[in-house]
Amino acid sequence: MTTRFGVFVPQGWKMDLAQIADPIEQWEAMTDVAKRADEQSWDSIWLFDHFHTVPEPSDNTTFECWSATAALARDTKRVNIGQMVGCNGYRNPALYAKIASTVDVASHGRLYAGIGAGWYEHEWKAYGYEWTDIPQRMAAFREATEIIYKMWTEDKPVYNGKYYSIDAPINEPKGVRKPHPSFWIGGGGPKVTLKLVAQYGDAANIGGGNPETFKEKADILRGHCEKVGRNYDDIIKSTNFNVFPIDKGDDPQKATEKALGPMNREKFDRDNLITTEDEIANKVEAVLEAGADYVLFYIPGVAYDLDLLERVENITKRFA
Repeated sequence: MTTRFGVFVPQGWKMDLAQIADPIEQWEAMTDVAKRADEQSWDSIWLFDHFHTVPEPSDNTTFECWSATAALARDTKRVNIGQMVGCNGYRNPALYAKIASTVDVASHGRLYAGIGAGWYEHEWKAYGYEWTDIPQRMAAFREATEIIYKMWTEDKPVYNGKYYSIDAPINEPKGVRKPHPSFWIGGGGPKVTLKLVAQYGDAANIGGGNPETFKEKADILRGHCEKVGRNYDDIIKSTNFNVFPIDKGDDPQKATEKALGPMNREKFDRDNLITTEDEIANKVEAVLEAGADYVLFYIPGVAYDLDLLERVENITKRFA
């Protein structure tokens, strides 16, 4: 499978729009990155499905994921558009399937529909969603994944689960990408998530960019595929990197401050590759050798400096 690359647009969740005061200007900064990516060689642009900022909730802007996905679908012409990943707890799965079908049509078949179990407890509680323990959340996630798939592949499906039920809903149009909208399932859980990928997913997202972890999870996915008779090579295996390219000899401390700005926290610093383009390329190469075939980049600061997008795009061209 040919290696492909995607990039996150600045959405506010990581406080990456905080240096822009006006919300309209914030929106246009996000859109400018999407349009530039559409003009370049990127395969996809991505959004997060969150309501409150990290590393802690603040009053700063966070644009809602699916509204932004739909809008960016009309602001771009070529690039695919995805969510990494949609939070299952925030939308009834039948509604999620309907929304995704609509956006797939609006984008002329360019939707990458992402789904995951969700984790941001503060956000759930603030918005009035019931926060449950991991076993319950994962069980609900399993049911939701099955329902979404049915909504895209069956006429008037029926499903009676412990957490969700549907009674012959009509979902027309189901989307335009065939056989259904591209289904990206996020997470590396071996007992639930990777099994769901093997059964229903077009793509897995195993985040973090660590080659050893990625290979371990990919091997588990391969085993699940063998058990259900799925061709492992038909599934996209993706991972994520937070990157900020600097020149050799640049002061890493100053570069970090410039890159992260208001989100400059110790627990975030350790997840970012603030280094030269050569070193970023080496990290990407290592995870590709471990079995990844799709890499997503988050670039802090790109809302204020579009040239950063081109610098990271140049890294991706090394793997063309």
